[in-house]
Amino acid sequence: MSEKNLRVEKQILAVAILLGLLALLANHVAMASGAEEYVQDNCAGCHAVSKPDFDAMDITERARRKGPHLYYAGDKFRKEWLQTWLVAPDHIRPGGSFPPDHTVVTDEGDVIDEDTLAVHPSVPEAMAAGVAEWLMGLHMEDAPLLDAEYTPKKVSPMLGKMNFNKFKGCAACHRDEDDTGGLSGPELYTAWNRMQPEFIVSYIKNPAAWDPHSMMPNRHLNEPEIHKLVDYLKLIGENSHE
Repeated sequence: MSEKNLRVEKQILAVAILLGLLALLANHVAMASGAEEYVQDNCAGCHAVSKPDFDAMDITERARRKGPHLYYAGDKFRKEWLQTWLVAPDHIRPGGSFPPDHTVVTDEGDVIDEDTLAVHPSVPEAMAAGVAEWLMGLHMEDAPLLDAEYTPKKVSPMLGKMNFNKFKGCAACHRDEDDTGGLSGPELYTAWNRMQPEFIVSYIKNPAAWDPHSMMPNRHLNEPEIHKLVDYLKLIGENSHE
Protein backbone atom coordinates (compact mmCIF):
# COMPACT_ATOMS: atom_id res chain seq x y z
CA MET A 1 0.00 0.00 0.00
CA SER A 2 1.35 3.39 -0.96
CA GLU A 3 2.04 6.06 1.61
CA LYS A 4 -0.69 8.22 0.06
CA ASN A 5 -3.32 5.47 0.34
CA LEU A 6 -2.28 4.74 3.90
CA ARG A 7 -2.69 8.40 4.78
CA VAL A 8 -6.16 8.47 3.19
CA GLU A 9 -7.23 5.37 5.12
CA LYS A 10 -6.05 6.92 8.38
CA GLN A 11 -8.03 10.06 7.60
CA ILE A 12 -11.16 8.00 6.84
CA LEU A 13 -10.73 6.08 10.08
CA ALA A 14 -10.30 9.29 12.04
CA VAL A 15 -13.46 10.74 10.49
CA ALA A 16 -15.37 7.54 11.27
CA ILE A 17 -14.24 7.64 14.90
CA LEU A 18 -15.18 11.31 15.17
CA LEU A 19 -18.64 10.66 13.70
CA GLY A 20 -19.11 7.78 16.13
CA LEU A 21 -18.19 9.97 19.06
CA LEU A 22 -20.52 12.71 17.88
CA ALA A 23 -23.34 10.18 17.56
CA LEU A 24 -22.71 8.95 21.10
CA LEU A 25 -22.66 12.52 22.37
CA ALA A 26 -25.89 13.35 20.55
CA ASN A 27 -27.50 10.22 21.98
CA HIS A 28 -26.31 11.14 25.48
CA VAL A 29 -27.67 14.68 25.15
CA ALA A 30 -31.00 13.37 23.83
CA MET A 31 -31.21 10.82 26.64
CA ALA A 32 -30.40 13.45 29.27
CA SER A 33 -32.97 15.83 27.80
CA GLY A 34 -35.61 13.12 27.76
CA ALA A 35 -34.72 12.06 31.29
CA GLU A 36 -35.02 15.59 32.64
CA GLU A 37 -38.41 15.97 31.01
CA TYR A 38 -39.48 12.62 32.44
CA VAL A 39 -38.36 13.61 35.95
CA GLN A 40 -40.12 16.98 35.77
CA ASP A 41 -43.33 15.35 34.51
CA ASN A 42 -43.36 12.26 36.71
CA CYS A 43 -41.17 12.81 39.78
CA ALA A 44 -41.08 16.51 40.66
CA GLY A 45 -44.67 16.44 41.90
CA CYS A 46 -43.61 14.36 44.91
CA HIS A 47 -39.87 15.02 45.15
CA ALA A 48 -37.97 18.30 45.27
CA VAL A 49 -35.33 18.20 42.53
CA SER A 50 -34.13 21.70 43.34
CA LYS A 51 -33.42 22.99 46.83
CA PRO A 52 -36.52 24.45 48.47
CA ASP A 53 -36.46 27.86 50.08
CA PHE A 54 -36.38 26.56 53.65
CA ASP A 55 -36.13 30.11 55.01
CA ALA A 56 -39.67 30.72 53.74
CA MET A 57 -41.02 27.49 55.30
CA ASP A 58 -41.65 26.26 58.81
CA ILE A 59 -41.30 22.72 60.11
CA THR A 60 -44.81 21.80 58.93
CA GLU A 61 -43.27 21.48 55.46
CA ARG A 62 -41.96 18.10 56.59
CA ALA A 63 -45.48 16.77 57.14
CA ARG A 64 -46.61 17.87 53.68
CA ARG A 65 -43.92 16.03 51.75
CA LYS A 66 -45.04 13.24 49.48
CA GLY A 67 -41.54 11.87 49.00
CA PRO A 68 -37.95 12.53 50.08
CA HIS A 69 -36.05 15.39 48.53
CA LEU A 70 -33.81 14.55 45.58
CA TYR A 71 -31.97 17.82 45.08
CA TYR A 72 -28.78 16.17 46.35
CA ALA A 73 -29.34 12.74 44.78
CA GLY A 74 -25.88 12.77 43.20
CA ASP A 75 -24.29 13.24 46.62
CA LYS A 76 -26.41 10.51 48.20
CA PHE A 77 -27.06 7.50 45.99
CA ARG A 78 -25.07 4.82 44.25
CA LYS A 79 -25.99 5.04 40.59
CA GLU A 80 -26.24 1.28 39.97
CA TRP A 81 -28.65 0.83 42.87
CA LEU A 82 -30.72 3.82 41.84
CA GLN A 83 -31.20 2.58 38.28
CA THR A 84 -32.23 -0.89 39.45
CA TRP A 85 -34.59 0.43 42.13
CA LEU A 86 -36.38 2.79 39.75
CA VAL A 87 -37.39 -0.16 37.57
CA ALA A 88 -38.65 -2.26 40.50
CA PRO A 89 -39.20 0.06 43.50
CA ASP A 90 -40.05 -1.24 46.96
CA HIS A 91 -40.61 0.41 50.33
CA ILE A 92 -37.46 1.88 51.86
CA ARG A 93 -39.48 3.74 54.47
CA PRO A 94 -41.76 1.24 56.25
CA GLY A 95 -43.78 4.09 57.73
CA GLY A 96 -44.00 6.15 54.56
CA SER A 97 -42.69 9.65 53.95
CA PHE A 98 -44.40 10.96 57.12
CA PRO A 99 -45.04 8.03 59.50
CA PRO A 100 -47.63 9.74 61.76
CA ASP A 101 -50.01 9.79 58.79
CA HIS A 102 -49.87 6.00 58.58
CA THR A 103 -49.64 5.00 62.25
CA VAL A 104 -52.46 3.23 64.06
CA VAL A 105 -52.43 3.01 67.86
CA THR A 106 -53.34 -0.45 69.17
CA ASP A 107 -53.25 -2.14 72.59
CA GLU A 108 -50.15 -4.02 71.42
CA GLY A 109 -48.42 -0.82 70.31
CA ASP A 110 -48.26 1.43 67.28
CA VAL A 111 -48.47 -0.27 63.89
CA ILE A 112 -48.24 1.00 60.32
CA ASP A 113 -51.38 0.75 58.20
CA GLU A 114 -49.68 -0.49 55.05
CA ASP A 115 -52.85 -0.01 53.01
CA THR A 116 -52.38 3.76 53.31
CA LEU A 117 -48.81 3.76 52.01
CA ALA A 118 -48.25 5.19 48.55
CA VAL A 119 -46.92 2.80 45.92
CA HIS A 120 -43.96 4.28 44.06
CA PRO A 121 -44.50 3.97 40.30
CA SER A 122 -41.87 2.08 38.34
CA VAL A 123 -39.79 3.80 35.68
CA PRO A 124 -39.72 2.05 32.29
CA GLU A 125 -36.48 0.12 31.94
CA ALA A 126 -35.59 1.99 28.74
CA MET A 127 -35.82 5.28 30.65
CA ALA A 128 -34.33 4.23 34.02
CA ALA A 129 -30.67 4.59 33.01
CA GLY A 130 -31.22 8.13 31.77
CA VAL A 131 -33.24 9.12 34.82
CA ALA A 132 -30.60 7.69 37.16
CA GLU A 133 -27.87 9.51 35.21
CA TRP A 134 -29.77 12.79 35.41
CA LEU A 135 -30.49 12.45 39.11
CA MET A 136 -26.85 11.67 39.80
CA GLY A 137 -26.06 15.08 38.33
CA LEU A 138 -27.95 16.80 41.17
CA HIS A 139 -25.61 18.10 43.86
CA MET A 140 -26.09 20.48 46.74
CA GLU A 141 -23.94 23.57 46.60
CA ASP A 142 -21.35 23.59 49.38
CA ALA A 143 -22.47 20.08 50.36
CA PRO A 144 -21.33 18.90 53.80
CA LEU A 145 -20.07 15.82 51.96
CA LEU A 146 -16.87 17.73 51.23
CA ASP A 147 -15.83 17.32 54.86
CA ALA A 148 -16.71 13.62 55.18
CA GLU A 149 -14.10 10.91 55.13
CA TYR A 150 -14.53 7.19 55.67
CA THR A 151 -12.18 4.21 55.65
CA PRO A 152 -13.95 0.85 56.17
CA LYS A 153 -12.92 -1.34 59.08
CA LYS A 154 -14.03 -4.77 60.19
CA VAL A 155 -16.68 -4.96 62.88
CA SER A 156 -17.98 -7.86 64.92
CA PRO A 157 -21.58 -8.67 63.91
CA MET A 158 -22.59 -9.06 67.55
CA LEU A 159 -20.91 -5.86 68.75
CA GLY A 160 -22.07 -3.95 65.68
CA LYS A 161 -25.68 -4.95 66.30
CA MET A 162 -25.41 -4.13 70.00
CA ASN A 163 -23.99 -0.71 69.16
CA PHE A 164 -26.74 -0.06 66.61
CA ASN A 165 -29.57 -1.23 68.85
CA LYS A 166 -28.60 -0.42 72.43
CA PHE A 167 -25.67 1.97 72.60
CA LYS A 168 -26.76 4.35 69.84
CA GLY A 169 -30.49 3.60 69.87
CA CYS A 170 -30.80 3.54 66.08
CA ALA A 171 -33.28 0.65 66.23
CA ALA A 172 -35.88 2.94 67.77
CA CYS A 173 -36.47 4.38 64.30
CA HIS A 174 -34.60 2.15 61.84
CA ARG A 175 -34.48 -1.53 60.92
CA ASP A 176 -31.23 -3.41 60.54
CA GLU A 177 -33.16 -6.53 59.52
CA ASP A 178 -36.34 -6.98 57.50
CA ASP A 179 -38.49 -7.58 60.60
CA THR A 180 -36.41 -6.02 63.37
CA GLY A 181 -36.32 -2.40 64.50
CA GLY A 182 -38.32 0.80 64.21
CA LEU A 183 -40.65 1.96 61.47
CA SER A 184 -40.42 5.75 61.54
CA GLY A 185 -37.17 5.97 59.58
CA PRO A 186 -35.92 4.31 56.40
CA GLU A 187 -34.70 0.74 56.74
CA LEU A 188 -30.92 0.52 56.91
CA TYR A 189 -30.14 -3.08 55.99
CA THR A 190 -29.77 -1.94 52.37
CA ALA A 191 -28.25 1.46 53.23
CA TRP A 192 -24.72 0.43 52.23
CA ASN A 193 -25.93 -0.79 48.84
CA ARG A 194 -27.99 2.28 48.00
CA MET A 195 -26.02 5.18 49.50
CA GLN A 196 -22.49 6.51 49.21
CA PRO A 197 -20.61 5.90 52.48
CA GLU A 198 -19.37 9.49 52.75
CA PHE A 199 -22.97 10.67 52.58
CA ILE A 200 -23.99 8.29 55.37
CA VAL A 201 -21.16 9.62 57.53
CA SER A 202 -22.07 13.23 56.79
CA TYR A 203 -25.80 12.75 57.33
CA ILE A 204 -25.36 11.03 60.69
CA LYS A 205 -22.97 13.78 61.73
CA ASN A 206 -25.42 16.59 60.95
CA PRO A 207 -28.79 15.72 59.36
CA ALA A 208 -29.97 19.32 59.34
CA ALA A 209 -27.04 20.36 57.16
CA TRP A 210 -28.64 18.33 54.38
CA ASP A 211 -32.28 18.82 55.30
CA PRO A 212 -33.20 21.57 57.78
CA HIS A 213 -36.50 19.78 58.47
CA SER A 214 -35.05 16.31 58.86
CA MET A 215 -36.81 14.11 61.42
CA MET A 216 -33.49 12.56 62.37
CA PRO A 217 -31.90 14.02 65.52
CA ASN A 218 -28.30 15.10 65.70
CA ARG A 219 -26.77 12.79 68.30
CA HIS A 220 -23.50 14.76 68.21
CA LEU A 221 -21.47 11.61 67.67
CA ASN A 222 -17.75 11.86 67.01
CA GLU A 223 -16.13 10.48 63.88
CA PRO A 224 -15.04 7.11 65.35
CA GLU A 225 -18.56 6.48 66.68
CA ILE A 226 -20.10 7.34 63.32
CA HIS A 227 -17.62 5.14 61.47
CA LYS A 228 -18.49 2.16 63.69
CA LEU A 229 -22.13 2.54 62.68
CA VAL A 230 -21.22 2.75 59.01
CA ASP A 231 -18.96 -0.30 59.37
CA TYR A 232 -22.00 -2.19 60.67
CA LEU A 233 -24.18 -0.98 57.80
CA LYS A 234 -21.48 -2.15 55.41
CA LEU A 235 -21.43 -5.56 57.09
CA ILE A 236 -25.18 -6.16 56.97
CA GLY A 237 -25.45 -4.68 53.47
CA GLU A 238 -22.81 -6.99 52.06
CA ASN A 239 -24.29 -9.96 53.91
CA SER A 240 -27.68 -9.27 52.34
CA HIS A 241 -26.13 -10.08 48.92
CA GLU A 242 -24.77 -13.44 49.98
